[in-house]
Amino acid sequence: MTNYLYLTGRMSALLMKVLQWRESHIKERNFLLILAFFTGIFSGFAALLLKFLIASIASMLSIHLTISGANYLYLVYPVLGILIVGLYVRYVVKDNISHGVTRVLYAISQNKSRMKLHNTYTSVVASSITIGFGGSVGAEGPIVNTGAAIGSNLGSLFRMPPQILMMLVGSGAAAGVAAIFKAPIAGMLFAIEVLMIDLTTVSVMPLLVSSITAATISYIFTGYSPEFVFDASDIYTIDRIPYSMLLGVVCGFTSLYFTKAIGFMESIFSRIKRQWVKFAFGSVVLSSLIFCFPPLYGEGYGAITELLTGSNGSPSSLFDGSVFYGFRDNVWFVMLFLLMIVLTKVFATSATNGGGGVGGTFAPSLYVGCMTGFFFAFLLNTLGLSPADSELSCKNFALMGMAGVMSGVMHAPLMGIFLTAEMTGGYQLFLPLLIVSTISYCTIKIFVPYSIYTMRLAKRGELLTHHKDKAVLTLLKMDSVIETGFIEVHPDMSLRKMVQAISESNRNLFPVTDKDGTLLGVVLLDDIRNIMFRPDLYDKMYVRKFMSIPPAKIEVNESMENVMKTFDRTNAWNLPVVDADGKYIGFVSKSKIFNSYRRVLRHYSDD
Repeated sequence: MTNYLYLTGRMSALLMKVLQWRESHIKERNFLLILAFFTGIFSGFAALLLKFLIASIASMLSIHLTISGANYLYLVYPVLGILIVGLYVRYVVKDNISHGVTRVLYAISQNKSRMKLHNTYTSVVASSITIGFGGSVGAEGPIVNTGAAIGSNLGSLFRMPPQILMMLVGSGAAAGVAAIFKAPIAGMLFAIEVLMIDLTTVSVMPLLVSSITAATISYIFTGYSPEFVFDASDIYTIDRIPYSMLLGVVCGFTSLYFTKAIGFMESIFSRIKRQWVKFAFGSVVLSSLIFCFPPLYGEGYGAITELLTGSNGSPSSLFDGSVFYGFRDNVWFVMLFLLMIVLTKVFATSATNGGGGVGGTFAPSLYVGCMTGFFFAFLLNTLGLSPADSELSCKNFALMGMAGVMSGVMHAPLMGIFLTAEMTGGYQLFLPLLIVSTISYCTIKIFVPYSIYTMRLAKRGELLTHHKDKAVLTLLKMDSVIETGFIEVHPDMSLRKMVQAISESNRNLFPVTDKDGTLLGVVLLDDIRNIMFRPDLYDKMYVRKFMSIPPAKIEVNESMENVMKTFDRTNAWNLPVVDADGKYIGFVSKSKIFNSYRRVLRHYSDD
């Protein structure tokens, strides 16, 4: 124990010397780029490790599966994976590590961009088991959480201020996306569009440095080829533009279905209080769906590759290992099969996470988009609604669908466009990718104002956005603006005691409370100025006669945006703050909020 304390003390002293040297020799902005570089390196290796673990587990289990018939192991593998992860999270991690991107957003907006140390590895372990055993989720959410935690903890180690930590969290998240998809531009756009990191001269460089570094790590160890092989043999012609526009609308409504279904399933699981019941329900739903539709097994990248490289003929390989294997040559059954995969993927994803697994909705949105685009072209070709000269290219439309659904689900059209192009090498389809992504985004925006990641925080008023006023108000904390230096008075106090309280206070506002501390009203100095100098009323007038009811009360847990709306509605300058039981806590003033607003705005907008 003595040696441990001695070693800890030596390390602390060494760290302090390093911090002092850095402060004297390296400017903060330059040091931010250095930290972003190392964040990119560590995040890149974390992404490689995650992909290796998933592939190893999946390869080990797949040797027991057959192609030409039903696989009853599909009823076992996903359940076993969720069970292992559930036990790992409950008894080892002892913390909630689900909804990785949402938790990163929460850390930025509500926790000064600080994330726990265990987040640098626990999501990698949990998600690799979940996906390797067939959980129908993606690895991108966990690697975003991991990369963000790496950036946050690296910045905290060097005592970086909150605005620098925010940049490092965004840099880590961008690096995770860049490494796992080999898509550096998409990684940067993810941080800007999804994590709401402002695009300024301060933020763009660390995002680029970390993204490029992580992608380079991925290229060095896995080769320079794109994440998905796309066969670009079919030429896209101008007469396909109307079909691309129609696909954009279809992708927009598919994104709406995806988002609403996720929310519906999450509400069901939230009403289930016992974890074992959640596990049982999620396992039954997941294993049943995978048994009927094997392409739902795991990330589904094999199915995406099949659709992007195959011909316009029937995608018969999707029926491998299915109970419906004998129907793979029936065109109409193939279309029904594809449609069911599009409709059920979201339930498989929700069942995986709700039952106790750990994974993201990033890959499922790509998967559903690919299936949607392929189904769209395949259906039109079958019905004879394609252009007169030739059929629509199913693989081209599958690629467009990936960009369209991702743009709609995440409300990130630029990221959807560049990610799809970077991870497939499909740059020759840049124009239709732009068309489909933009129309899909505009379509879903009519119905849903927030992305699948941000809607959870938006409902609680905890979302940081690109809207500068709302962003600053979100960063403001209620406890930082509450003033408590007020003398409490009581309804049965005489005017004499009231005057004495006034003489002892430097405030012109007095809360009126009962014996339990419940706020009953307020006394304003201006309201009693005409009687406070009349000694003949000192023992005849009581507080309950001249106190007033405040125009509104602020609950301590209210968002700052709602507080400002209350001030605007009441035209008040001071409002009392109470807890959930109505007990008095203090006052908040409009001038105090304005001063704090200006301070935070300068703090986070320094360019």
